[in-house]
Amino acid sequence: MNTFKRAAYALVGVGVTAFTLSGCSVSVDGKDYASVEPAFNIEQFFDGDVKAWGIVQNRSGEVVQRFKVDIDGSIDGDTLTLDESFVYGVGEGPTQRTWKIVKQGDGTFIGRAGDVKGPATGTSYGNAFNFHYEMDLPVDDTTYSVTFDDWFWAFDETTMMNRSYIRKFGIVMAEVTIFMQKQ
Repeated sequence: MNTFKRAAYALVGVGVTAFTLSGCSVSVDGKDYASVEPAFNIEQFFDGDVKAWGIVQNRSGEVVQRFKVDIDGSIDGDTLTLDESFVYGVGEGPTQRTWKIVKQGDGTFIGRAGDVKGPATGTSYGNAFNFHYEMDLPVDDTTYSVTFDDWFWAFDETTMMNRSYIRKFGIVMAEVTIFMQKQ
């Protein structure tokens, strides 16, 4: 095969690979929600009792977890504490998680939980809020180091939707959808 044909095949291969991988990625731009109402205030929404219902879907769309969450939120000074209790209808996962979320001077947020590696960083954008963090995620007999791109969208003062994109090597491996309602 001549050099031109090899270069052409290589270029086509790179193009197909790039196109395929771009289809495995989701990118949300918070700036698109900066002026959307109602504005989402994470501290106000989670101060008190919140009920949540959600699913986790793997890359092929199969529901691998279905769960309910009771969230008991409280504010002490500049710290929002979320005590989460999970019950699973499908699959398994953590039964408890406690978040400590602190608003920073620049309006961003830093969150920590026992099973989250390092700090979670959060930014508000109008009716949207984005949390980004790393976690060691147990699946069957293996643990994967993944990143969460966690998006919250307010419908009104008492209803919100959360969509999380779980990535490994930049590729979305699973997606979480949760609906939350302030009680």
